[in-house]
Amino acid sequence: MEDILDIYEMSYNPAIPVVCMDEKPYQLFGESTEPLPMRPGDTQKIDSEYIRNGTCSIFVFVEPLGGVRHVSVRKHRRAIDWAEEIKYLVDVSYPDRDKIILVMDNLNTHALSSLYKAFPAPEARKIAQKLEIHYTPKHGSWLNIAEIELNVMTRQCLSRRIENIDLLRLELAAWENDRNEHTACIQWQFTTNEARTKLVSLYPKFGSTEGN
Repeated sequence: MEDILDIYEMSYNPAIPVVCMDEKPYQLFGESTEPLPMRPGDTQKIDSEYIRNGTCSIFVFVEPLGGVRHVSVRKHRRAIDWAEEIKYLVDVSYPDRDKIILVMDNLNTHALSSLYKAFPAPEARKIAQKLEIHYTPKHGSWLNIAEIELNVMTRQCLSRRIENIDLLRLELAAWENDRNEHTACIQWQFTTNEARTKLVSLYPKFGSTEGN
């Protein structure tokens, strides 16, 4: 926990971006009955019944202090999918950076070994050498700022029925562009010193050594 909190207390350095990533499963729903259109002074009416159109996975990368994020939608959340997203992060999002500090949870696919499943060893190693990975502790995913971004995304874009993956990609691209144009930053407030006080029960207890 303190490792992650120390990273969040670092001063903003655009040459070494701190990027948080997370994934979110998403259920695609279609309408069984055509919704009634909105009218002046009234909301759109939709039927309680819906059609299940399968699931997909949303990947989000956010640089909290830089105010930029990238969102991608994939049909699966395999090791290869994560590896391809990391390659995009390194080669497209930050092509001129020598190091990227990456914060994420310890899902089994979130490992450098996944790069070797997707790419030849020289390319996998080239990508890996640009990453400084820091994992949130087990049961500590709340420390991942990308979860905050996912919550914002859910409220602003996903709290409705979206019937297919192509439409979902269009909607999320529009949401991403709007957030980036407004340079929406996330200011993390919880510090290591506060953790030692507010979460004191998580720390080992040491008795006095006087008289020993």
